Amino acid sequence: MASNPMGRCCTVGVKHEGTAKGEFKDVGGVPSYVVYPEDKNTQNAIVIFTDVHGYKFINSQLIADQYAANGYFTIIPDLFAGNESPLNPDASWSLQEYIATTMPRVPTVDPKIEAVIKALRGAEYGVKRLGGVGYCFGGKYVCRWLKEGGAGIDAGFTAHPSFVDREEVEGIKGPLSIAAAETDAIFPAEKRRETEDILQKLPVPYQINLFSDVVHGFAVRCDLAKPREKFAKEQAFLQAVAWFDEFIKGA
Repeated sequence: MASNPMGRCCTVGVKHEGTAKGEFKDVGGVPSYVVYPEDKNTQNAIVIFTDVHGYKFINSQLIADQYAANGYFTIIPDLFAGNESPLNPDASWSLQEYIATTMPRVPTVDPKIEAVIKALRGAEYGVKRLGGVGYCFGGKYVCRWLKEGGAGIDAGFTAHPSFVDREEVEGIKGPLSIAAAETDAIFPAEKRRETEDILQKLPVPYQINLFSDVVHGFAVRCDLAKPREKFAKEQAFLQAVAWFDEFIKGA
């Protein structure tokens, strides 16, 4: 594994305040949150693979709105179909039971991603270059879908990934940027170094940034009232935008 399986830290955090600007619609038959850039151009797009709180989580929608404000047509597909984790669950909720019985897995998630990418690259949306963002659970799918020839995403960014297999990192075919937390049992130092060792052997651009004073989930669910957490979240977002400006808009 290039990252560990999900832990309870994947389900806790702070719900952010704000009003989402996008809309809900089907993309390739998959319910999705969709937000357009100001000029309505769809040639450069980003698809977000969320953490276990899914596409209706306001934090994720506000992040999508930020990508759109930076000029990217942005889509969050529903990968969970009602099987999202609660935020800050009480002690009666079992993470291990959720993983074993409820959490979506590759055989159900991959076909949804394939359908969304096919629709985005089709005549209706006309996407020419597609970036992929993965938070926690979604990081696995950024690696799985960094493919050549328009079959997947063209460049990827992930923050605090979980469930990523070594073979999935070894198989990436495009640029990958990673934002990591100093304190993270899911993507700890030894997994970061293992991932770095893999990436060094691949013929693709890569980047790994490590942020102090934050824990797993900081790029989505941090406490914005704490200055260092807010700073790290904002810097991870800017890291992603700079990456896509180079490898999506700049390609």
